Amino acid sequence: MKKIVSAVMAASLVLALAACEGSNYGQKQTGGAVIGGAAGGLLGSQVGGGTGRLAATAAGALIGMLVGSETGKSLDRADRLHAQQTTQQTLETTKTGTTSTWTNPDSGHSGTVTPTRTYQSAEDQYCREYQQTVTVGGKTEDAYGTACRQPDGSWKVVN
Repeated sequence: MKKIVSAVMAASLVLALAACEGSNYGQKQTGGAVIGGAAGGLLGSQVGGGTGRLAATAAGALIGMLVGSETGKSLDRADRLHAQQTTQQTLETTKTGTTSTWTNPDSGHSGTVTPTRTYQSAEDQYCREYQQTVTVGGKTEDAYGTACRQPDGSWKVVN
């Protein structure tokens, strides 16, 4: 259960950041709401059974929509680039347990990336589990994920 929650949170954060790529303010907010709603619904569906599961799914979708909408509305392309560059650099060069930070001086938004475990996969790829935060307007969202090093040297989120 904990792995499912972690995977959904990581995917939600990554997708919410990706939703910010468009230059139109409304598109970012709508994209964030759609992605957040889907992720929240998936997370909620893992709780309870019967009608309780249905209520948890609906509540998760609603909360996810609200969080995703606000994240999508608030983050801009420069924030996303700061986060991506810091994540790539951190996964490539930073020791496990050491936190790297990024800040967009124009928006004031910030975040952290902390590798928590490094291992070699069955496919001989180097992979790292990590914790990531994004702070917008004084509110911090946490996510956990795993990324594996690609042949071109980039890191790809795998969950």
